Amino acid sequence: MGTTEAAQTPRTGPDRRRRTGPAVAAATLLPLAGCASDAPSALDPAGAGAQRVEGLWWLLFWISVVVFVEVLALLVWALIFRRGARTRVRHGQPLRFVTIAGAGLPLVILVAVYGVSLRDLAALGTDPGPDAPTVEVTGHKWWWEVRYEGVAGATANEIHIPVGERVRVRLRTADVLHSFWVPQLMPKTDLIAGETRETWLHADRPGEYRGQCAEYCGLQHAHMALMVVAVPRPEFDARLARLAAPAPAPSTDAERRGQQAFVQGTCAACHTVRGTGAQGRVGPDLSDVGSRWSLGAGAVPNDAGHLGGWIANPQTVKPGNQMPPQPVDAARLPDLIAYLRSLD
Repeated sequence: MGTTEAAQTPRTGPDRRRRTGPAVAAATLLPLAGCASDAPSALDPAGAGAQRVEGLWWLLFWISVVVFVEVLALLVWALIFRRGARTRVRHGQPLRFVTIAGAGLPLVILVAVYGVSLRDLAALGTDPGPDAPTVEVTGHKWWWEVRYEGVAGATANEIHIPVGERVRVRLRTADVLHSFWVPQLMPKTDLIAGETRETWLHADRPGEYRGQCAEYCGLQHAHMALMVVAVPRPEFDARLARLAAPAPAPSTDAERRGQQAFVQGTCAACHTVRGTGAQGRVGPDLSDVGSRWSLGAGAVPNDAGHLGGWIANPQTVKPGNQMPPQPVDAARLPDLIAYLRSLD
């Protein structure tokens, strides 16, 4: 059989199944990835904003269920009871039924849902008040810079808020479009170049609530996460005090050698550590990097092993990020890791 004949031979059943099987499996499993137990969900609200969204979601869901059941019941009734030879078609006024059930009723439902959504939209847009703490959040490719109004220091990829209080969040982008979304606390707000947008956060209970950039922003969009940490007011005040103070001084010989390597090496050109000569503004402020929940905005866990790998070659951990591989002497790397992990 020639090449042309082989190309024209129709695929058999097993061949077709082998080709389509992986695609079907992927289409089935990918949606289930969102069902992980640790995935943040707007249906598990922890604040007033997310509760508005949850209520609207359930309203639309139950309306859909009622409509689906009604249509299914009419279909079953027609198939079972209206197919006999003696079935008579009533030639009445079908336009009346279509007008009421097909146009009037959907219009009433849409108007009602629109009214509810306007009410919720107005509630989500209310100002948190002049005394509310204010957080300044700037989106970068691909991390979040976090500053608190009236506090000199900065942090990255973590926002601490007091439980039970509304916190104003001012949002900007330093490069491309991003979107700030914490599903359990508040719907997303887009970050538009050249604009300052505002939203607010409110948590009913202490906890950690993961957020995520919700606007595709490039290669590492998926690794642009953040964590909102809701704590009692005294802990929040203590957090702000630490951000306003110099970073902890090294307490061991290894940490002191690590600090020297950091300040005198290439790290200081891009990063800040408060109270030292490192005042770079290209990358995140590292004054509290040892206490952060992750490295690389959710790319890898924050432990000594991943930190060493990130320092040596961050492009293998998060390809495309702004940090190039660092020429750190292998003998100095443990000291540098010890110093950075002491910063909390």
